[in-house]
Amino acid sequence: MASVDLPPQFDYLARFAGWALDSERARNRKRLASSMQEIKEFYDVMLASVDEALEHLNRFSLDALPVAERNLLNLTLSLAEVANAVELFKTQPGVVDGFDMERFYLIHEGEAVPAR
Repeated sequence: MASVDLPPQFDYLARFAGWALDSERARNRKRLASSMQEIKEFYDVMLASVDEALEHLNRFSLDALPVAERNLLNLTLSLAEVANAVELFKTQPGVVDGFDMERFYLIHEGEAVPAR
């Protein structure tokens, strides 16, 4: 597993380096490719850490986050990505009877809508 720079007080989250992803699409794909056991483990640890993480991040400008803080922010965004899987779907990473996310194009991430 790749390592990730984090603020020193959050080093214990380094085992979740694979969740420190820069885009919504990447976080969504990670959720869909993970087992519910992996998701739940990440969720439980991050949920217990999110208040402290956000308090720490609030000390910085969003436009000028150091690398370690950017990674911490991405972990908190991944927590938001997995929350529904744990809290609502409960038994599967994807939306129950939901829309195939590969058909969804995020314009704000610079992805073009495919020609029809």
